[in-house]
Amino acid sequence: MPPNRDEPAAIEQGATTRVLLSRLVAIALPMIISQASETAMLFVDRLFLARVSKVHLAAAMAGGLTNFTVVSVFAGIAGYVNAIVAQYYGANQRTQCARSTFQALLFSVSTVPIVLLIARVIPGFFGIMGHDPAQVPLETTYAQWLISGSVILLMRNALTGFFLGIGRTRIVMIANIAAAFVNIPLNYVLIFGAFGLPALGMTGAAIGTLGGGLTALLILAIGYLSRRVDEAYQTRSARSFDRALFGRLIRFGGPAGIEIFLNVLAFNLFVQLMHGYGSDVAAAITIAFNWDIVSFIPMLGLGVATTAVVGQYMGANDIDGARRTTLLSLRIGWAYTGAMMVLFLVATGPLVRVFSGGFDDAASVEPLARVMLRLAGLYVMADSTQLVFAGALRGAGDTAWVMRMSAILHWVFAAIVIVLIRVVVASPIVVWVVFIVFVITLGAAMVLRFRTGAWQQMRVI
Repeated sequence: MPPNRDEPAAIEQGATTRVLLSRLVAIALPMIISQASETAMLFVDRLFLARVSKVHLAAAMAGGLTNFTVVSVFAGIAGYVNAIVAQYYGANQRTQCARSTFQALLFSVSTVPIVLLIARVIPGFFGIMGHDPAQVPLETTYAQWLISGSVILLMRNALTGFFLGIGRTRIVMIANIAAAFVNIPLNYVLIFGAFGLPALGMTGAAIGTLGGGLTALLILAIGYLSRRVDEAYQTRSARSFDRALFGRLIRFGGPAGIEIFLNVLAFNLFVQLMHGYGSDVAAAITIAFNWDIVSFIPMLGLGVATTAVVGQYMGANDIDGARRTTLLSLRIGWAYTGAMMVLFLVATGPLVRVFSGGFDDAASVEPLARVMLRLAGLYVMADSTQLVFAGALRGAGDTAWVMRMSAILHWVFAAIVIVLIRVVVASPIVVWVVFIVFVITLGAAMVLRFRTGAWQQMRVI
């Protein structure tokens, strides 16, 4: 079979910095572009909803974050196949790559009854968080639709993990860009009504999001089952349950999934409590986070690429290659988030008005949103730092420590937020500053763990 141009060369010991950078960029750049397309979908969807009302904008964030909280533990487990496949790839055990991926697909499908049950009880959650009564039915509708269709996300995560692990990220990029091209016009049509279709508002936004996700899943599935990939990895024949591989996925992916769940749950609690200040604060924090995702989500792509490349070098027993790859990834992350920091600090007003321009009472939202966005500029580099180092630690198999430390810091932060909002009744800006300090602390913790070198003795295969 001729070599695949999308797939990096076999892992070699003692690679030069140029080779390391080439491998990292070959995997990371398509993933960053992929995540940028995800950012575009989120950004434009919320921009559409902001044109309906500020309540719709706030409901999209609260409902979307609640959906991700529910499915995060499952998404973390399914997506951890990335690191497992990467280490099998580095060890030149190619058939195990597809067998591991099929276990992740089986796991994804097995979650359907659970998420459907959770979707039925979601309405009670928003009612106890003190949200604007006009916001509750909107965020409930949005969350229920997304949770019910979450198997699409989980299967996408599993197939994305396979292609990441073998270094073929171009197809992931193509799938995500195609999803954006479907999602954005579909959301416009379904939210506002067009071509004879009624305006569905929040329901339309959710259906459009699921439609984009299904598009990406179909493209990934076609690539996974293609003749070229099947000849190299036996993807068509690797369709049986493997107790050992499934157990390995749960053993190492479980901590990764629990980490994401606990972290997102704590973060969700923070956001929901901030929304309890009222619709103006809810709109302001949503505007700040809408711009924050422009910085954060592409760095998620860099983080998962770091996991994949570090996993490949760990599978090949090249510790130095894994370490140097991590530091190269950090430089890329700092270059991007440094530019975003400058943007947030010098162009705050115009950025805020992109969303607030359609509000009837923009003057009550914009001042707070501007302060929050400027302060957000202070933590974006710390955020990229923790994503890179946490990604490297996961690639090596150090998922249990990352889970413990990240969960501890997230829940200490959540406890402080509860006290500040419900007991002290602090201003929203005080709580926002505490959030920034928390992100910086999390980044420092991941750096210190990496520097201990404990990850160097770990493997997941």
